Amino acid sequence: MNKYNKPIIGITTDYENKNQSYSKYPWFAIRENYIKSFEKYGANCIILPISKNNIDLNLIDGLVITGGNFDINPKYFGQKIKTTKIKLKSERTHYEINLLKKFYKLNKPIIGICGGAQLINVFDGGTLIQDIKSKIKHEQPNPRNETGHEIEIIKGTYLNSIYKKRLNRVNSAHHQAVDCIGKNLEINAISPDGIIEAFSHKLHPYCIGIQWHPEFLITKLDETIIKDFIKHASHNIK
Repeated sequence: MNKYNKPIIGITTDYENKNQSYSKYPWFAIRENYIKSFEKYGANCIILPISKNNIDLNLIDGLVITGGNFDINPKYFGQKIKTTKIKLKSERTHYEINLLKKFYKLNKPIIGICGGAQLINVFDGGTLIQDIKSKIKHEQPNPRNETGHEIEIIKGTYLNSIYKKRLNRVNSAHHQAVDCIGKNLEINAISPDGIIEAFSHKLHPYCIGIQWHPEFLITKLDETIIKDFIKHASHNIK
C-alpha cells in the first residue's frame, strides 16, 4: 500500500570506478534535476544503483533509465567498435538491460532519456549510430539548461497526441543516436538532420524514448513529457 498516494519512480544511476573527483573508490551518481523534475509533478523517487540484488520491482510504479557519459557496447547490436570516441561501462549496461527485461514484463510506464532511449532501442533489436556526423551540434556547446537545436514532432504519433506544436527546440548532449529503429518502436520526432529524437513502443502500454534531456524542464514540451509519464505511473498506485 502506497500511503503517500504518489507514484514511486525508480531512476537508474551512473557508475564510476576510475573518476576520482568524488572518491578514490567506485561510486554511483545522478544529477539532482532527475529527481527534482519528477518530484515537482507529484512523484516519489527511488534511486536504483547497479546491484545484483534488485529491489522488488512490484514496488515501483514507473522506471526511468537515465543517460550518462558512456556508450552501449556495439556487440549488443551486432557490430564492432568503429570509433575511438566510444566509452564503455559494461557493468551499467548489463545491469540496465536486465532491469529493463524484468520491468518490461510488468507493463508499467518506462521512459528512457538520452542513453536510456538508446538502450531501449537496442533492447528492442535496433542499432545505434556510433558517432554522429552532422552540421548540427548534437553535443551542444552552450549549457545543457538551454536549448540547442530544433526537432519536428511527427503527426499522428504518441508524442503528437500529448503535445500539438509541431516544431520545438530541445537541448542536446550526445554523440550517438538511434540508427535502425527497434522492430516494435515508432519514431515520434526527428531533428533537421534526420536524427531520431523520440520514439514510442507499439505494443507496450507505455514505453517511450527521448533523446534529449526533458528533466531540465526548459520548455513546455519537457514539462508535458514528465507530467504525462507521472500521470500514467499514477495508475499503478494501490
